[in-house]
Amino acid sequence: MTPPESKAARILYCHCAYAKVVPEETKQKVLRELNASGVSFDAVADLCEMSARKDPALQRLASGGETKIAACFPRAVEWLFHAAGAPLAKAGVEVLNMREDSAEDVLQALLGETANKTSEAKS
Repeated sequence: MTPPESKAARILYCHCAYAKVVPEETKQKVLRELNASGVSFDAVADLCEMSARKDPALQRLASGGETKIAACFPRAVEWLFHAAGAPLAKAGVEVLNMREDSAEDVLQALLGETANKTSEAKS
């Protein structure tokens, strides 16, 4: 008997369009590789701006179960959702810091083996 497959984590990508704090090269590479992977993901222009507007979409994004968020500092992302009245779950949410981590590290955390296959296919 094979174990049941676990549902893949939802992926949320923030392009940090207005803050300009994430290196452009990192954002572009992560977005490009996510698109090439064929994995389903949500992309938003800027979580800071959405939080400031208390965008109701944050409520939907926060209620997605296991979630991986590619954005900036984890504490900042948590507070952006909290400030918008859509707090993230304490468990099952991983925030990946594109501001400090390499695109490769972020992609590995988001896609795992899929990240390696996408990069190899381009070689």
